[in-house]
Amino acid sequence: MTKKSKRTLSTIVILIAIGLVAIVVFGRLMTDEDTWLCENGTWVKHGNPDTTAPTTGCSDANGNANHSNTNENITSYQGCVDAGYPIQESYPPKCSVPGGSTFTQDIGNELEKADIITLDAPRPNASITSPLSISGQARGSWFFEAEFPVTLLDADGNLVAHTTARASSDWMTTDFVPFTSELTFDTPDTDTGSLILSKENPSGLPELSDELVVPVTFGD
Repeated sequence: MTKKSKRTLSTIVILIAIGLVAIVVFGRLMTDEDTWLCENGTWVKHGNPDTTAPTTGCSDANGNANHSNTNENITSYQGCVDAGYPIQESYPPKCSVPGGSTFTQDIGNELEKADIITLDAPRPNASITSPLSISGQARGSWFFEAEFPVTLLDADGNLVAHTTARASSDWMTTDFVPFTSELTFDTPDTDTGSLILSKENPSGLPELSDELVVPVTFGD
């Protein structure tokens, strides 16, 4: 090959390389980064699009599909989780359906009562079996004679079991006092229920009553 031919070949290679770079750069500039892209059958946000996720189903190059009519059947946090949508790192946890609703896990009134009573075990939505060990802390005003009632209900509000929790130290204080209890019960027919820790109220006055309600699930 002559020197002239070599120079010509080199020029052609360089021109091809420049052309490929130009195509990549042009395609990059023309691509809208602020948009929704279909990835693994789900609409995923790229950048900061001005619109919400499309409500139509999407199908990616691998054939993974996500149909809007399936999303319309999701009406709860657990349904969203079961469908495989991501759970947000928050408390309470949240699950969002692309282009649809955001569902928050029910944790009862734990946050509202955190300044007066906290439950270490079982945690909200825990799977429980009998005998159930219960522990936590409550301010001394929650007790009377070092005790307060504990009630377990099924999803229909029927009584499953009842017991008392006892303070593990001096309850005559305004500070938090640790408590423990053990509840024996027969597993009900419903999958879920509520554990209720009631403020001891010997006066019977409604304005002095209070309770911590924690959702639970019944294990095998």
